[in-house]
Amino acid sequence: MNRFTRPISLLAAAAAVIALSGCGGSSPGATTLDKNADVTITWWTGQDEAAHKTLESLAEEFEKEHPNVTIDLSPGASSTEELLQKMLASFSGYNYPDISYAFGSWSSQLEGSNRTLDITERVQDDAIGWDEFSDSARQTVQPTGEKTIGFPAIVDNLSLIYNKTVFDAAGVDYPTEDWSWADFRSAAKRLTDPATNTYGYGYSVQGTEETTWQFWPHLWQAGGSILSEDGTSVEFDSEAGINALTFLRGMAVDDKSVYLDQTDTKAGQLFAADRIGMITSGPWQLYDLKAAGTSYGVVQLPGTGDDHQTVSGPDIWALFDHQDKNREYWAFEFTHWLTSAEQDQRWNVAIGNLPLRTSELSSDAFAEKVKEYPGLEVMAANSLNAKTARPTIKGYVWISESIGHAISEVLQGKGDPKSALEAAAEEANGQLK
Repeated sequence: MNRFTRPISLLAAAAAVIALSGCGGSSPGATTLDKNADVTITWWTGQDEAAHKTLESLAEEFEKEHPNVTIDLSPGASSTEELLQKMLASFSGYNYPDISYAFGSWSSQLEGSNRTLDITERVQDDAIGWDEFSDSARQTVQPTGEKTIGFPAIVDNLSLIYNKTVFDAAGVDYPTEDWSWADFRSAAKRLTDPATNTYGYGYSVQGTEETTWQFWPHLWQAGGSILSEDGTSVEFDSEAGINALTFLRGMAVDDKSVYLDQTDTKAGQLFAADRIGMITSGPWQLYDLKAAGTSYGVVQLPGTGDDHQTVSGPDIWALFDHQDKNREYWAFEFTHWLTSAEQDQRWNVAIGNLPLRTSELSSDAFAEKVKEYPGLEVMAANSLNAKTARPTIKGYVWISESIGHAISEVLQGKGDPKSALEAAAEEANGQLK
C-alpha cells in the first residue's frame, strides 16, 4: 500500500485558478452574524463510502446539537483525485462548497483562487488548541504564511520499520531511536545476504513522489532546503543535498544493501515476506504487516546528531468564502468541532490514522488502536519530527519529477550525485520560471 497520491493535472489546475480568480462574485449572503439563523453549509468529504458514512454520522450529531444548522454533505467527486478539478470548475459558477477535503499539495493553489476563508485570527484563540497540530500540518494550511485556509484533516509521517525476523537471523541488534546514518548503513550492510536474496533496506527508484519524499528527510537532516527562502528556485543541489544522495548511493551502489524497487510497492511486499530488513513507511503499512503476520518494530528515522526530522503529507479541510457571515461562522465551528480531540478519536483514530492532536496520544481510544497495530504510538510521537512541510507551490510537481529522476539514476549507478542534482535543479528552475 502506498500513502502518496500524486496531485492531478497541476498545470491545468494552476492555469484555471489564475483565470478564475478575476471572475465576478455571487450575491453576498448575511452581512452580519446571527448565530441562531437557519443556515446550510455544504461539505465535500472526499472519502470512500465507508469513511464517508462515518463522517455522515458525525455531521448528524452536530446537527442535533445545533438544530439551526444543516450540513449538506457528499463525497464531492467520484474519487479524491478528482476533487481539485471539481473545485476549480465550481469556482466559475460560485457553487463551490463551504468545506472540502483537499490534498495538502493543493493548498497553495486553493489560496491563490481567492475563494478560501482566512481564519488566521480565529485560530489564535487558546480554545482552538492550534499548537496541538504538528508544525508540518500547520504549515500546510498556511501555504504562503499569510493566510490560514482551513484545518488539518489527516496527518502521517515516515518512520523506520524493521523486520525482527531478518534482524534475528543476521544477529543484528534492533534499531534504536538515537540511530545515526552510520548505524543505519552498517546494519543494512550486515542484513544483506545475496545467497538468500535478502536486502538490508528497500527504496523506490520509480522516480515518483514515493522516490522523492523519502529523500527529503535526508536533505533536511543534512541541513539543506528544497526551495530558496523566497520560494522562486530550488536548493536541493546544495552541499547538503549532495551529501545526502552520496550517502544513499553508498548503500545502494557500493554496499549493494538496498533493494531498488521499480514499482513503489514491491519493497513493502518483500519486507512483509521477511526478505528486506528495513523500510521507511507510515501507518498505512501496518495493516499489510498485520495481515501478513510479519514480526516488526518501529522507530523514528535515523538522524544526524539530534536531528531526526521526518516528512509528512498532511491533508486539509479547506474552508471557502461565500460572503455570508452565518455560513462562515458555522463552517469554522463545525470544522473545529470535527478536528477536536474527542471527535478525532472517533474519526482518524477509529479508522487507523494517526491522531491529529498531541492531546490524543494518551487517550483510551488510541491505546486500543495501538494494541491492534503496534508501532502506531511511535509513529504518532514521530509527528513531532515533522518540522518542515513539503512545498505546496504550484510547481512542486516539476520539482518532484526532476529530483525523483535524478535520485533513481544515481541509486542505480548511472550518475554521480553532484552532476545529477545540478541537472535536476536546472530543469526544475527552468520549469518554475
